[in-house]
Amino acid sequence: MIETYYERKVFLFPFMIKNLINRGSLHLTKIKGMTLPANWFREWFNSPYYHQLYFEHNEKEASAFINRLIDHLHPAANSLMLDVACGRGRHSKLLADKGFDVTGIDIAPDSILFANKFENDHLHFYEHDMRLPFWINYFNYAFNFFTSFGYFKTDRENYNAIRTIAQSLKRSGTLVLDYLNVHYAEDRLVHKSQKEINGVIYYLTKWYDETHFYKRIVIEDENRKDPLEFVERVAKFSLGDFNDMFAFHQLQVQEVYGNYEMDAYNVKESPRLIMIARKK
Repeated sequence: MIETYYERKVFLFPFMIKNLINRGSLHLTKIKGMTLPANWFREWFNSPYYHQLYFEHNEKEASAFINRLIDHLHPAANSLMLDVACGRGRHSKLLADKGFDVTGIDIAPDSILFANKFENDHLHFYEHDMRLPFWINYFNYAFNFFTSFGYFKTDRENYNAIRTIAQSLKRSGTLVLDYLNVHYAEDRLVHKSQKEINGVIYYLTKWYDETHFYKRIVIEDENRKDPLEFVERVAKFSLGDFNDMFAFHQLQVQEVYGNYEMDAYNVKESPRLIMIARKK
């Protein structure tokens, strides 16, 4: 398998890129003088470094948020729940531990392989691309946590993902979508930083343009000969953008919150954009 992420010792040589484009299996986007594969997230989300960087130190926050959310939603004991872009199943497991029947889907095969260790009679995982239909009119609740949306290349792909979620819900079903707050992120962007986690050093560079946020992540691990480099791209979707996407798929926003404590949303001051929508 040809790698589609970047190292300083580049894995994708020019002739490889040309062959992939000619076969239609690689679509590229130009940003800041570099070429970014349209499906860059397939490799990055499947990397153990992705999970180490974002998730290893946030278990308490995730658990507290799920507790608040469930206390607020009051789901019926027999509710069927879908965790879209579930990763390694952190939120799925927390929901299932409360007795709900939970299904997690994710595009990253290694993440699903990891999550499968937690499967039981009411916790299930499937490798699946959210742009493609899943089960129809089946779930009472659907969740999309931690900005696990907005990284597709085209508007059609983003609409397709919302369509998948909307179609998966029963009538009057509930969607909770947790996204970054664009205005807050722009105002407080830290352009350069670094983190060390278990001996692995992450060098982070952030920037944005009119439509997207970008983050370059250079990883130095003493167990690797050369550094790894990944680039993230996330769309700058506002509450108005989500209202439009939701309405097209018969979803209506009912409530909006601005952080994991579920305080009221403030367009300038809230770090998150957490929307609760109902299917008509």
